Amino acid sequence: MRGDVGATCVHAEEATVLGWAMRLLAGALTLACLALVGPSTPSGAHFAGTPRVEPVKDIVPNRVMTWNICNPCGDENNVGRAAEIATYAPQVIGMQEACVRDVERIRDYLEHLHGLVYHVEYGSVLRNRSRCGGWPWSPGGFGQAILSAAPMKDRVNVEYPDGGSEDRGYMAVTTTVDGRSVRVFNTHLAQRRQEEFRADQVDVLAPAVARHDRAIVLGDFNAVPDAPELTRMWSVATDAAPQCRPTPTGTGTCAAITDWQLKFDYVFLRGIAPLEQDVHPSAYSDHHPMHADVDLK
Repeated sequence: MRGDVGATCVHAEEATVLGWAMRLLAGALTLACLALVGPSTPSGAHFAGTPRVEPVKDIVPNRVMTWNICNPCGDENNVGRAAEIATYAPQVIGMQEACVRDVERIRDYLEHLHGLVYHVEYGSVLRNRSRCGGWPWSPGGFGQAILSAAPMKDRVNVEYPDGGSEDRGYMAVTTTVDGRSVRVFNTHLAQRRQEEFRADQVDVLAPAVARHDRAIVLGDFNAVPDAPELTRMWSVATDAAPQCRPTPTGTGTCAAITDWQLKFDYVFLRGIAPLEQDVHPSAYSDHHPMHADVDLK
């Protein structure tokens, strides 16, 4: 599945004016509810102490983001997810655990509620009604997605030979970040306690990344920085936070990105200079969105 929402990705009734109006109304009602009662995490916890961040005015051309948006975590979170993305307005967003249906709605909300227009490409490797619903004969696509403010080309979608307990893979596109052409990867490795599968998956991903002079790798690796299965990844790329890296005694200073206070999510850079990386506690997933500003000049 690919591309700027075509007939293969959107049901015909959703393309009608009535369909859009209903979805916009649902979004407005959800925003109203969030304003009254506040959002909650999948576990019910709140981030009441998190300081409010003023949204940026437009897309930031040298900013990228990775976010495992959590599935299943409820359709009602898509308005909030779009609002959090709009707060930081990255040029490129890599999503994991993404249903096509949810990505479409987030993309619609970004455009119609926040004035931010993104292209989209999908890297789905699983079609399973229990994950994404849909009609029994057409279950929703589930996997990765990349949203980019600039057009994308040369998409590839690679399924790992063995995903572990669930099919996994990576996708890659060529797009523009910081005014330069760059290859962007997005992946989701095998689940926790499946180290041997992740090692084999990195053996597929790392050589693909190494073929490019400039590359950005976004994704949920389900492993902490000093996990042995990530060794080959560290040999071809560095973290967008320079202080976060494996060391002889463990890891450097790495921000926790999950509700269980571990770093599983990465912005890996190859041939690109890091400027700043930030993690933003989120009420809409068990992973937090992370953005990185980079320098390709």
